[in-house]
Amino acid sequence: MMLVRFSVFTLTVALASVCLAAVPGSTVAKLVKAKLPALGHRNWIIVADSAYPLQIAPGIETVTVTESQLSSVRQVLSVLAKAKHVRPNIFIDSELQYVPEESVPGITKFRRNLSALLVGKAPQSMLHEDIIKRLDEAGKTFKVLLIKTPHTMPYTSVFFQLECGYWSAVAEQKLRRAMKSEAK
Repeated sequence: MMLVRFSVFTLTVALASVCLAAVPGSTVAKLVKAKLPALGHRNWIIVADSAYPLQIAPGIETVTVTESQLSSVRQVLSVLAKAKHVRPNIFIDSELQYVPEESVPGITKFRRNLSALLVGKAPQSMLHEDIIKRLDEAGKTFKVLLIKTPHTMPYTSVFFQLECGYWSAVAEQKLRRAMKSEAK
């Protein structure tokens, strides 16, 4: 009997650590604003459709919301635009551009609206499975905030990989070259 109680307790703790919780009446912007001060480079924020899998890597926190996919993406972009300490690299599923309108009515309009939201942001396309693998790996060491919406179109998740907002990749390369030449 004690073993059963321990197993139920262990399961409860494991599920609580995933933090799968609905956020009724709360905006995505409020959620991201609350979490963002603790996030930095190598962290991720994802706005996912409703069929996105519940990943179990320890750093992945899944929060369900009632707001639409595009509204959620807009809010994440807005909060990140004001952040000084991070900037996002944005990824979308490569498969999205191939989803046919006859299979998913409204997908063309969704793609058009998403493209309008991402104008000037240079999103990168990557196969969905490859992005999930990256997130699973990142979630072993770093925090991943997964915002799951009620959206029901495939391959419409948007992935924000956070980078340092005040230090660029070019600056990092120069630093590493200087360190290497100093070591010689």
